[in-house]
Amino acid sequence: MSTRRNLAMQEVVNRKPADISYPDKQVSQYFGDSVFGIDAMREFLSEEAFTRVMEAMEKGVTLDRKIADQVAACMKAWAQSKGVTHFTHWFQPLTGTTAEKHDGFFEPIGGGRAVERFSGSQLVQQEPDASSFPNGGVRSTFEARGYTAWDPTSPAFIWGNTLCIPTIFVSYTGEALDFKTPLLKSLSILDKAATDVCQYFDKNVTKVIGTLGWEQEYFLIDASLYNIRYDLQQTGRTLFGHASAKGQQLEDHYWGSIPERVLAYMKDFEYESHLLGIPVRTRHNEVAPAQFECAPVFEEINIAVDHNQLLMDVMEKVAIRHNFRVLLHEKPYAGVNGSGKHNNWSLATNTGKNLLSPGKTPKTNLQFLTFFISTVKAVYEHADLMRACIASANNDHRLGANEAPPAIMSVFLGEQLNKVLEEIEKSVGDKKLSPEEKTALKLSIGKIPDILLDNTDRNRTSPFAFTGNKFEFRAVGSSANCAGAMTVLNSIVAQQLIDFKTDVDALMDNKMDKDDAIFQVLKRYIIESKKIRFEGNGYGDEWKAEAKKRGLSNIPTTPGALEAFISKKTLGLFDNLGILNHREQESRYEIYLETYTKKIQIESRIIADMVNNQIVPAAIAYQKTLVDNIAGLKNVLSAADYKVAAETQIDLAKEISQRVTTIIKSAEAMREERKKANTLDSAKKQAHAYCDKVKPYFEKIRYEVDKLEFIIDDATWPLPKYREMLYLR
Repeated sequence: MSTRRNLAMQEVVNRKPADISYPDKQVSQYFGDSVFGIDAMREFLSEEAFTRVMEAMEKGVTLDRKIADQVAACMKAWAQSKGVTHFTHWFQPLTGTTAEKHDGFFEPIGGGRAVERFSGSQLVQQEPDASSFPNGGVRSTFEARGYTAWDPTSPAFIWGNTLCIPTIFVSYTGEALDFKTPLLKSLSILDKAATDVCQYFDKNVTKVIGTLGWEQEYFLIDASLYNIRYDLQQTGRTLFGHASAKGQQLEDHYWGSIPERVLAYMKDFEYESHLLGIPVRTRHNEVAPAQFECAPVFEEINIAVDHNQLLMDVMEKVAIRHNFRVLLHEKPYAGVNGSGKHNNWSLATNTGKNLLSPGKTPKTNLQFLTFFISTVKAVYEHADLMRACIASANNDHRLGANEAPPAIMSVFLGEQLNKVLEEIEKSVGDKKLSPEEKTALKLSIGKIPDILLDNTDRNRTSPFAFTGNKFEFRAVGSSANCAGAMTVLNSIVAQQLIDFKTDVDALMDNKMDKDDAIFQVLKRYIIESKKIRFEGNGYGDEWKAEAKKRGLSNIPTTPGALEAFISKKTLGLFDNLGILNHREQESRYEIYLETYTKKIQIESRIIADMVNNQIVPAAIAYQKTLVDNIAGLKNVLSAADYKVAAETQIDLAKEISQRVTTIIKSAEAMREERKKANTLDSAKKQAHAYCDKVKPYFEKIRYEVDKLEFIIDDATWPLPKYREMLYLR
């Protein structure tokens, strides 16, 4: 075994669970202690300020300067009572991570003295440099000004010794430069559209809230092994690695006993999460070795997104305490399950009703069917946009492999719910329903709750599945910001609900009964969206052929998928809803293309680096050992015995030579394709060139390298192997 690998493995063997102590309390006694939530605001704010902040949170009312100053002073007092010394506007730029610039509370007042100060203007708005964040041409480098603005709907929190204030991030000229701004707009539009539709069924509904429950999958690796895997450090995934003899084929890791070191890590990051008000409640082993999952209870989408972004940061920092590194990449290891971030989406009303959960009466079930069918129709109408919003270089490795959903967008409803829709399709004619027909149909609809009791199974191959009282968008990648997918889903459902109301009102204006009008529109939606519904195996070639017959898109790579962002349909959708204008949407398209290109470019360079500096030298060193041994055999064996003994080793030396030659030539050809791609004059051309011309060399080189790993002895091979990394000690 190579010296570095040997030392790293010795460290792994000697690892023990970190000795972390926690308060001897129930979670409920310290949950949210680091959050300036309602209880903290009620304690520190005046009654007037508290009332105004609650109005801002619930109704979007703007705070005047006087109230903002009060809130800032009280927020500072609360934070300082907990040892905080700095504050930051915490935002989510289009890098996919979070950003923060820390400022101290103190302010010099002359005479060598300073006071602690935090004003309302500092709370409400700051001016970070906008030019160094991705902007897609919206801002030039010399036009650096941008603004972060407080989002009072998401509470401030303390992380470390810093007060973090969730904000939006926009350019000097007002264009959104982050994930949160369009998310908040989509939630507002969805609220209005859904509330208007609810008025058909329940006049008491005055607000509809989008809810999200994400499931975060991740891998853990021992820090010492991670530190000598250059590819993992720089890309988040292993660019080389021969499959372990034992992978996940025995299915013995899923929900198995959690390793002691891992459990200690989980307890630690859960504790930190609970202090931050992140309601993480579930933990378990996932399917692949060294893969795990955590999940919270449902929250409002905006807060859930913030909490997921914060959790990923918490997980990474806490992992270091435990001599782990957490891998959030969608496919850190080839040949085993990748990691997703299943987004469980639903709609809740101010009356406490889940609109995607059937009730006890035909009326409430008709409301359920309205939102249920409208969501299916929305996904059908914007399937390519749904594919685009989960597209990334990372996710391309995962989609369609090892239990991840395929790149073809489809909706899984379950056999019984499909029958309900088919019954509506057959029962509802083109004219007014007779009293008998309406009664029979409503009686059938009344059975939906009973149907769902035995119909909440999941199709793991479906990218978008109904699972009882929510839709699960399974195709979202583990490292992604949920806001991207949620903005799209909120927007397309909002537009569909707007269209639904327009369609129903038009029939009612022609003197049709309300229920008849609703049934007529739902029937049409069921028929029009039927092609998107699929109950079978999404991995099979049969589904690819069937999807093609149905006219459904199969876009396997990111550059092609991203085209949907700038289609006339998508530009019109976001512009009409007031979520993103054409310039903002086109800039995001450019950013996503550039991000894809840069990631493939980085991987290409690292492959060449590892080949030249690690793989080829190791192969040649082992080959020399073979050659020396072959030569030495002549001195101790007869000619006849030498011929027999040396033959196999000579073949092995030749194989190494052939594979090394292929690797070197392929790496050089890849470099030439990269040089050509870099000269292209548009982000689109570059992304397609890297996808079609550069990336194909990755697997070609990897195949040869992995074969070398299998035949070169451990003493020479420089990289930790899958069998070492995937089994935590």
